[in-house]
Amino acid sequence: MTWTLDSVYARNTEAPYTFYLPSPQVLKGLEVGELVKLIFLSDEEHEQFIGERMWVEIVERNEDNFKGLLRNIPSYITELSYGQEIQFTYEHICDTKLEDPEASKWNYYMDTKIVMTRDALEKRSFNLMLKDEPNEENHLGWIFFSGHEPEGYNGNLENYQIVSLGAALNIDDSFLAFVDDEPFSAYERDSETGKFNKLIDYDWG
Repeated sequence: MTWTLDSVYARNTEAPYTFYLPSPQVLKGLEVGELVKLIFLSDEEHEQFIGERMWVEIVERNEDNFKGLLRNIPSYITELSYGQEIQFTYEHICDTKLEDPEASKWNYYMDTKIVMTRDALEKRSFNLMLKDEPNEENHLGWIFFSGHEPEGYNGNLENYQIVSLGAALNIDDSFLAFVDDEPFSAYERDSETGKFNKLIDYDWG
């Protein structure tokens, strides 16, 4: 079994609002003796294994290049062992023990909730957005629809799912411009321009 280090930049590109990246301030402040978390990938498939996130202690730093010692015992990757020397760069660091001044931004994306129909989630597309009065803490009150739900679909509560704001932003972040609109706001995507237009006369009944 061989292993590689995952690129956190590539992961963040795929999920920019839910895959945390340590801020540049944190990365620049890393010193010898501190712990960083890396994602180790294996070339062998495992039904419960995608990658192992493990702590590495920095023992040497040269600008953007690091040398460290593995400080976890691997669960799946047998070619790795506790104390093994690891060479890595900024690209591989997914977490640190340092306080991050940008952490509140990530907490907001993950802890704030909206509702999406399962159809919108499956299609990874939403074209109608309604903002109702939020009935739970940390819930914005937004409900997103694909706009292609079959007749009778929207009347079944099982066809809805609560998701993080970040999960919706990963699909399309253009609605950030009006995410804080007051309740009873409605927007529909223009099929030609792809932009959302506010519906002034939406029938809330």
